[in-house]
Amino acid sequence: MTLGKWAACAATGVLIAASLVVYIGYQGIFGIDTADVDPDGWGDRPAQVEGLHNILLLGTDERAGDDASYNELNGIRPDVLVVISIDVDKGGVTMVNLPRDTMVEIPPCEAAEGDGAGWAGGVDQLNHAMTYGGMDCQGNTVETITGIHLDHMVLVDFAGFEHIVDSIGGIEMCVPEPVDDPKAHIKLDAGEQKLNGEQALGLARSRDSAANGSDLGRIENQQRMMGAILREVTSGDILSKPNNLISFLNSVTDSLTTDSEFTVDKMTELAIAMREVDLGRMNMVTAPVEDYPVDVNKVQFQEAAAQDLFDSVAAGELAEEDSEDSEESGDDPGGVEPSDVSLLLLNNTGVDGLGVQVEPLLAEEGFTVTDTTNPELRVPEVTTVYHGPDKAEHAELLAEAVQGGAEIVEEPSLGEDLELVMSGGWEGVAGVGGGSGGGSSVDDLGGTNAAEDDVSCD
Repeated sequence: MTLGKWAACAATGVLIAASLVVYIGYQGIFGIDTADVDPDGWGDRPAQVEGLHNILLLGTDERAGDDASYNELNGIRPDVLVVISIDVDKGGVTMVNLPRDTMVEIPPCEAAEGDGAGWAGGVDQLNHAMTYGGMDCQGNTVETITGIHLDHMVLVDFAGFEHIVDSIGGIEMCVPEPVDDPKAHIKLDAGEQKLNGEQALGLARSRDSAANGSDLGRIENQQRMMGAILREVTSGDILSKPNNLISFLNSVTDSLTTDSEFTVDKMTELAIAMREVDLGRMNMVTAPVEDYPVDVNKVQFQEAAAQDLFDSVAAGELAEEDSEDSEESGDDPGGVEPSDVSLLLLNNTGVDGLGVQVEPLLAEEGFTVTDTTNPELRVPEVTTVYHGPDKAEHAELLAEAVQGGAEIVEEPSLGEDLELVMSGGWEGVAGVGGGSGGGSSVDDLGGTNAAEDDVSCD
């Protein structure tokens, strides 16, 4: 294999490693395992869009050694699910995290040899599709619920992550608060620091260190690590020196499985086409979800906002976005910024715990949420922003950040803080500039890119 192909495969490895969050690594091209995946058996499929390459990347919770019995009891389930959409024409990459505990309609799946007992169809947790019918069932499920045509699939386990981080000399991370999580075997001081592979894996897997101790908070940590890995690899000499390149590729051997059609030649072509993609155009976003009414420990997609996102990814529309143009187009009323707005968040939807999920989304937009509780004085039938005198512009900006918009009502008894009462028909946070036209852009959904860390330790 030529040096050019080595370099191209390494670039593909970087994309895969980043988009599978921090759990995955890319195996050297020696002996990549393949799995039988039959998309022709998935029924009516979404149209394939010219220039788009959509890859479903799965990070499994497969255990080894003393923990191997876990797999026998529970089956191998993906802990991380990411759709990575690569637009070779526009030079953009969008990585969409699908929370593993999202309740979805899993289509009927036949059991492959050694891959579960099959599934007759029905609602279950997203990552359980893997236990029913292996990669084939998981791919069919993701394509069906998102409407995004999947071209290929990649499966990895946890084993290679420590090695990939160590092979690039560690990653620079801001740890805003001290971390002490015995379950994840990690203890870190606060501040800027370089994490080795063991520390990075612990932080990626830790719930206690994540916002609200949730899987959604953990995904935010993982997305920050995606960017850190990409920045470290692209800023160093890994891709330019053959010895470093070979070490990088071999650092996570025996951890990768692909569909049989995702050949090295296809990886090479894709990597060559994307080798000069700017980090600022590698976007990461989590599909918007809300509490699942039947079980608050599970989530479901926010139907309108999630479908807007999936439709945009399927059509390649997010790759057309330019961050500078997006910032210029955000016409904040009267020059009021989200940082100027503080609010009390009140949950009148009947969905327990929804406020806890919405609070960080508003915070990501720059708003200050002073408290989250249930309404007592004002209980409107539709989502409403209440504001005091001289706070109409603040209320307009907050209402703009609500998916589908919100009613605006002046309440003379209020002071500096607004009240956002989430009520019937609540659709989620659209983001500043999103208005009622849908929350499909990365910025509107609180997404990030790989160019810089959005958390500061200053």
